[in-house]
Amino acid sequence: QVDVAAMVRLFGYVDVTDTGFIVAVLSIAFNPLFWNVVARWEHKTRALSQVFGSPRAACYCLGTVILVLNCVRSHCFTEAMKSQPKLEGWDFHWTYYSGLAFSAVGTLFVISSFLALGFTGTFLGDYFGILMEEKVTSFPFSILDNPMYWGSTAIYLGWSLMHASPAGLLLTAVVAISYTIAVLYEGPFTEEIYRQKQKGMKSK
Repeated sequence: QVDVAAMVRLFGYVDVTDTGFIVAVLSIAFNPLFWNVVARWEHKTRALSQVFGSPRAACYCLGTVILVLNCVRSHCFTEAMKSQPKLEGWDFHWTYYSGLAFSAVGTLFVISSFLALGFTGTFLGDYFGILMEEKVTSFPFSILDNPMYWGSTAIYLGWSLMHASPAGLLLTAVVAISYTIAVLYEGPFTEEIYRQKQKGMKSK
């Protein structure tokens, strides 16, 4: 059972009306919304591919923008933590090293996902018509679905623990929720793209 009193005490440290906290929440929510809207628009219109001269160039451009936005999100996340109090009794070595372990595992998942998928596989290349030959099942996809997203979430969780930050923990929950919603939209749409590919191959 969830210890409600502990949760109330934990989030009593968080000022959700703080400007930095609000900006961090907005940046977290905006990123997956942005790349899903733009990628679906590209899939429907091929407008970016026409502007940049090829689907691959357009995908690299969108991927670069996503990377920049993720850097902005991480900066806002960190600044929001700095502006809010630490949790009393958590500023110890065990908390720091637990956070470090979460961040290390998350980084492993993110980097190994990128290496398995490549740049276009990571940054929505299938929406640009750059499809992979087969589904990736190697590590870390052999362990869990969407390891890039959950690895990123683990990094934020670790970062929050390292700073003994209740605000960081709450923002990490926002990250997890935003990714969960993104998966609900991306999963079926991506599956449909590959289903159409298989259908086209069978009709030839």
